[in-house]
Amino acid sequence: MSGTRVLVAGASVAGPALAHWLRRWGAEVTVVERAPGLRPGGQAVDARGVSKEVIRRMGLDSAVRAARTETAGAHTVDADGNVLETYRADDDGGDGYIAEIEILRGDLSQVLYDDTRDGVEYIFDDRIADLTQDRDGVDVVFASGARRRFELVVGADGLHSALRAMVFGPRERFVRHLGLVLAFYSVPNEFGLDRWLIDYQQAGRSAGLRPIQDATRAMAMFSFPSGDFEVDYRDIEAQKSLLRERMAGMGWMAPRILAHLDDTPDFYLDQVAQVVMDRWSSGRVVLLGDAAFSSSPMSGGGTGLALVGAYLLAGELATAGWDPEAGFAGYEARMRPFVEANQEIGRLHVRSLVAPGPSSEPSTELDSEWFPELIERAINGVELPDYAEMPDHAGAPDSDTPAGPPITSAAKP
Repeated sequence: MSGTRVLVAGASVAGPALAHWLRRWGAEVTVVERAPGLRPGGQAVDARGVSKEVIRRMGLDSAVRAARTETAGAHTVDADGNVLETYRADDDGGDGYIAEIEILRGDLSQVLYDDTRDGVEYIFDDRIADLTQDRDGVDVVFASGARRRFELVVGADGLHSALRAMVFGPRERFVRHLGLVLAFYSVPNEFGLDRWLIDYQQAGRSAGLRPIQDATRAMAMFSFPSGDFEVDYRDIEAQKSLLRERMAGMGWMAPRILAHLDDTPDFYLDQVAQVVMDRWSSGRVVLLGDAAFSSSPMSGGGTGLALVGAYLLAGELATAGWDPEAGFAGYEARMRPFVEANQEIGRLHVRSLVAPGPSSEPSTELDSEWFPELIERAINGVELPDYAEMPDHAGAPDSDTPAGPPITSAAKP
């Protein structure tokens, strides 16, 4: 076993998923999270294609499925609630618009934490304040004042990654806003919502409700176009004021849903954005998930990127004998085409939703003949090597879960 000491910043999805694989291949893993505990709720996230296989190889298929929202499908409606279109969870083999495996981000985070908590050190309510690299390791200073040394450091701390800013440069260099703002928060289910998501769209804006496991509550969803988003992502009251302002005059049940803004426990609002970087590593520091390659919620693939990226990063490092240069290079080479396909989906989806100008034609890109091939590459377009069977592997799995065969996309790149 390697005993390589790895520090992971972020305990949402990418961080604990990486901790699972690092521990399996013999590393000593510490996860630091600036929040005082796991963040509950959040938007619904999906596992499609190869990401479902990663979950299976983790041995977590049953646990993840048990925590699903169990959404049967989605209805788009008009202002009077009349159904315009219907999408079912079993469309496209469970990999369609409403995925077979759909789970609240906080619930997936809990599953991953429960899986790793006994073999991984978790430090909450702390963060990396400073770090210094040399050829053999990284000296880390925590905000609490603690000082420790690790062989590798991973930033899995999301779109607003503090570690990325610390090591690679200011966020403006890498974060690309797509001109849309999303908001999510839970509300009492006083709307008769059953197992179906309901979505209402009006002139580039949308309002919706989705079911969650607790049938007494529902998740509210709003979006609106904005090219001038200036609200601090930590200023919750300012964000609520902005949402009320931008959703004024919205029909359907929007006013009733907005009436719960002041009593919701889990409000979230942010601009839809992607992270685009030439490299995801610098020395002994590497980025994972949204910190490295956010594809935006509009891609439907961000969670899949986090899960697949965690599998590949840990596997490539272990196969390379924990040499960061070789391990990080293998990880980037395998992941980048998969990331680019998902980011393209995100950009196309936003362009299809944002209301066109008076002289513009509505986007028809989603109806193009090449779009299904792009979807296939975004869902299945990456190989999952069987790292457990590689002859030069540095560690051995500590799980009886079969790794299964490598998976590659049927689509041509």
